[in-house]
Amino acid sequence: MLRVAVVGSGPSGCYTAQSLVQLDSDVRVDVLDRLPCPYGLVRYGVAPDHEKIKSLQNNLRAVLEHDRVRFLGGVQVGPGGVTVARLRELYHAVVYCMGAATDRRLGIPGEDLPGSWSATQFVSWYSAHPDAVDAGFLRDARSAVVVGVGNVAVDVTRMLARGLAELTPTDMPQAALNTLADSRVTEIHMVGRRGPSQARFTTKELRELGTLPETDLVVDPAELALDPGYTDPSALPAPQRRNVEVLRGWAETPPAGAPRRIHLRFFLRPAELLAEQGHVAAARFERTAPDGHGGVTGTGRHEVIEGQLVLRSVGYRGVPLEGLPFDPVTGTVPNLSGRVLREGLVTPGEYVAGWIKRGPTGVIGTNRPCAKETATSLLEDAPSLTAKTVPDDPLPALRGEGTDPVEWTGWQSIERAELALGASLGRGVVKLPDWRSLLEAARAEVV
Repeated sequence: MLRVAVVGSGPSGCYTAQSLVQLDSDVRVDVLDRLPCPYGLVRYGVAPDHEKIKSLQNNLRAVLEHDRVRFLGGVQVGPGGVTVARLRELYHAVVYCMGAATDRRLGIPGEDLPGSWSATQFVSWYSAHPDAVDAGFLRDARSAVVVGVGNVAVDVTRMLARGLAELTPTDMPQAALNTLADSRVTEIHMVGRRGPSQARFTTKELRELGTLPETDLVVDPAELALDPGYTDPSALPAPQRRNVEVLRGWAETPPAGAPRRIHLRFFLRPAELLAEQGHVAAARFERTAPDGHGGVTGTGRHEVIEGQLVLRSVGYRGVPLEGLPFDPVTGTVPNLSGRVLREGLVTPGEYVAGWIKRGPTGVIGTNRPCAKETATSLLEDAPSLTAKTVPDDPLPALRGEGTDPVEWTGWQSIERAELALGASLGRGVVKLPDWRSLLEAARAEVV
């Protein structure tokens, strides 16, 4: 019997567990997660109003309910918890699927002013991540600036423009729903440093902005025309060509005078965040121009955009885990087909999958082939891995060292508590927003 620990219960972790049990009937997998809840960014990163994508949880649930897969939540791996070395003693192999846990910074003056946040922090707040804090994101804000033109930037822009009627059916925590519903933000600027043909959002996400009630989309045709790919989209790949056509339609449609406006801006590179009374009040951008090689160059001309809330959404980045090698340039663990490399040599029994393996690229489905490659590497190594003696069941050893995992029945108890909370508020499922309420629900007696 091959015993494997998978660290992380998001898509990459679940797909790794799935591949392992599908490819070998003699494998047992423990899926460990720091949080008491499974599903990773599907639970805490997918926008609350994207019910179709969130329904992917049902597929991940099927993996975690497999008779040779066990979910162990609330298990800290690394400092203050189970060390990397100890995991190697308890399992024949360990697969790290920790994702990319931090965000990239802009590296400009004023970035740390009050009112300037990463989109990750904002998403964690309205998604009820237990580490999130209610930082008063929208307090006194009338205008917001979102730096970035990827799908996360579109998500936070859309959430800023949603009203009570649209947010109530979601699983958003009640405090975040009330705050967003009471928001006084009427101007939202989503700003990219390159042109529309190079934006990272998908057409489906982009089009959603055009369906928001009481919201105008404002696009400057002169700004779009700076992009050669916009002027002549015939040579663009189909996804970018569709994006350009959507933007062209909005640029040709005059605003209707709606109470909210979303401004889509391009060829503006953030240069500085400006303060007023110690709080961010505006962002200064440098106008850029295509450099003829797929990038942009500065023009020396600047523009200031008002914003009492600034959200940066310029990508994620992996963070090192004590005991594992880490490449600070790529933000990944060095690996060969998922096998961890230390000073260029394969480390027996240690593997990676997902963003920590390849970097924060692709969509949720990209994790499937990535996970399968790692699982295949691991199973090729199985004959030598099983030569090592490990406990028949690592759980008693984990408990003996002070860890008290939340098992699947505990997660089911959390689900029941969230359903009951929603019912008490006249809504559907409503997420529990903090560690105390999650752990109390997990430990509740089943009646």
